[in-house]
Amino acid sequence: MTTSVLVLVGSLRAASTNRALAEALVHHAPEGASLSVFEGLGELPFYSDDLEAAGAPASVQALRAAVSEADALLLVTPEYNGALPAVLANAIDWISRPFGNGVVKDVPSAVVGTALGQYGGVWAQEIARRALGIAGASVLDEVFLAVPGSVKRYAELHPRDDRDVVEGAAKVIGALVAAHEGAVVPA
Repeated sequence: MTTSVLVLVGSLRAASTNRALAEALVHHAPEGASLSVFEGLGELPFYSDDLEAAGAPASVQALRAAVSEADALLLVTPEYNGALPAVLANAIDWISRPFGNGVVKDVPSAVVGTALGQYGGVWAQEIARRALGIAGASVLDEVFLAVPGSVKRYAELHPRDDRDVVEGAAKVIGALVAAHEGAVVPA
């Protein structure tokens, strides 16, 4: 059985190190996992109860359908001013509605990322985990990948060739597969 993992990337920039990290995770997906990157986050309007009441726009419906069809969710996030990028916060808002019964409810989820600073964006990752948990996802707090110094580190090296990323991908994606299969996730 293959676990399908939907990847949401919190940077819309084509040359983003987090997009490159997502590509590396797809490249290094272990046997039993299939990762796909959702490409429509930039098309989502900001969440509004009025828009929701009028009927979710097509871009929102596409995101919700992608999350519904996935077995697990993986957020790849940069850190903007010590926080989660608006595009990811907005995506979480949309997939959490109706609150308590959104498409993310009970979905095994993890958060990884890379950032310029020395901690690799851990603050943004913590915020994303908390938001996903409140939204109802089954968040794997015990596994994570935070890659520091992204601009210098990946100036000439693609994340798929980074040993830390290869090892981290196996651990994080393996934990998502185990969670989907109902196995105990190792700490």
